[in-house]
Amino acid sequence: MYILLALIAACSLGVALHFALPQRQLRGVAVTPAIATATTAAVYTIMQWTGVGEGDVLLWVVSIGAGLALAAASTLVLTSQRTRRDTLEKQSLGI
Repeated sequence: MYILLALIAACSLGVALHFALPQRQLRGVAVTPAIATATTAAVYTIMQWTGVGEGDVLLWVVSIGAGLALAAASTLVLTSQRTRRDTLEKQSLGI
């Protein structure tokens, strides 16, 4: 049941991360929180299976931290790819 708290925290921090990262007009508002939440769920579950207890701070820090780190990295990669693709498209159209 505690996984819900971790997922709510990851989703909320993912929304804040979306607004903190540059060029948010190039991506959907749900991309960054979705990546953060899914990654946090996977890491939390894997750590639970390996025997880390729910009361252990390491479980919370690692799962939410990994979710936010992967969300930030993938959002920056997606944004840079979108910028590059838009630039190439404009060049091909002669704009």
